[in-house]
Amino acid sequence: MSAERKPGAVRQLRLVVEAEDYEAAVAFYRDVLGLPEQAAFSGGDGAEVVILEAGRATLEIANPAQKRMIDDVEVGRQVAPKFRVAFEVEDTRETVDRLTSGGADEVAPPTVTPWQSLNARLDAPGGMHITVFQELQSLEERESMDGFGTGTSQSVAL
Repeated sequence: MSAERKPGAVRQLRLVVEAEDYEAAVAFYRDVLGLPEQAAFSGGDGAEVVILEAGRATLEIANPAQKRMIDDVEVGRQVAPKFRVAFEVEDTRETVDRLTSGGADEVAPPTVTPWQSLNARLDAPGGMHITVFQELQSLEERESMDGFGTGTSQSVAL
């Protein structure tokens, strides 16, 4: 995968989440999950927003069959809404323990996936359904697996 950017390319992916309990959501994602605060703004009528850094961003687009397959692998049943946010972490098990202690509900425990990551599902503050995942193999090791690839000419069969 090339890190080279085309002129005019998108520079940042920002996911905007409306949270009814703003303070609880900020505390969870900033203080419990550990996303550093980049900026915060407030305005009239009690308007507040905090921008948290989440490392590198990617946009994963899956067709309905892939979404169902991922739910089956990670949870054993269909649970994810149309959007799910995934966070790569250093240690899935430790992160799940920390997040459930900090206000998330575990949907499915850490599970080794066919694509060699350790994934867990949680329902988190702000109404988000999330995955935390730990890569168990390097990208180079996973690229050599049958059905895993990059680029538009190769489909990924996970």
